[in-house]
Amino acid sequence: MKNIVLIGFMGTGKTTIGRRLAGRLGRPFIDTDAAIEEITGKTIPQIFARDGVIRFRSEEALLVKKLACREGLVIATGGGVVLNPENVRLLKENGVLIAFTAEPEVICQRVKNLKDRPLLGKGDQREAIDRLLKERDGVYDIAAHTINTGCCSQEQAVDEIIRFLNQEGLLT
Repeated sequence: MKNIVLIGFMGTGKTTIGRRLAGRLGRPFIDTDAAIEEITGKTIPQIFARDGVIRFRSEEALLVKKLACREGLVIATGGGVVLNPENVRLLKENGVLIAFTAEPEVICQRVKNLKDRPLLGKGDQREAIDRLLKERDGVYDIAAHTINTGCCSQEQAVDEIIRFLNQEGLLT
């Protein structure tokens, strides 16, 4: 049974929708950022501040290798996991990638009160979000299916994923 791998920019709902999807399908749920925090004993902001982005991406790549060998998971990835082509290759080997998108305004609204987003820095969040979205333009296009979570409810997103997976014969 293939993994369902949720990709997309921060604030698009990967974790929240992923948990609901896993519950509906009766599958284990893994959030890669939470798993990295558990493995390292550090928060994501601590890893970025103390060890840097390269260390975080290394931890992420090691985790992806482990998860790619498993089956039947719903995996919510960090927004930058797809920046590494090897991560993409491994996740696609035994998984179907579903991308989440949302308009910058929606993302800003969703992350405005969160202090655990090291890539946003301490300056203007909207400016940082716009810059990162521009840098990542097209990287999420590798998904088998894309959902704009900015214009649907969490339940509607879960329903759409299940419909897509059924149409593709990926739910057994």
